[in-house]
Amino acid sequence: MSDVETPPFKDIVNGALEFTIPIAHKMGVQAVEVRRGFAATSVPVEGNGNHFGVMYAGVLFTVAEILGGAIAVATFDNSAFYPLVKDLHVFFRKPAKTDVRAEATLSEEEITRVGAEAAANGKSDFTLRSVVTDADGVVVAETEGLYQLRAHGK
Repeated sequence: MSDVETPPFKDIVNGALEFTIPIAHKMGVQAVEVRRGFAATSVPVEGNGNHFGVMYAGVLFTVAEILGGAIAVATFDNSAFYPLVKDLHVFFRKPAKTDVRAEATLSEEEITRVGAEAAANGKSDFTLRSVVTDADGVVVAETEGLYQLRAHGK
């Protein structure tokens, strides 16, 4: 048994972002809460605006898309599997004029299904829906992403 504690999942995700997805790191995307079946990310409005004076659409996409990887880190065996996004639809609801927060949840039933299917077949698809809110709790975007948990080497 090791005396070294595993850091919180949000710290693992934030530490990896700089090297695995440098553009998201540069935007200021941060994991704020990551646990089995749940992830929340945030991104500041400062430095991420567009010509219209609101948050750039690509930043809203990114803060939500990162959730699939964050949930996978906390939920599945990273030594055996990695996540990837296969498709993602973003629905812009209102302009974002403040920092935003994105959240997504994966049910225990879905976690069990995906884990078993990936173990048996080397991969498993799952759908993740997220909600992106501004500092006042107003929904500014929603996403529906098709992700895949894939075995290393497959």
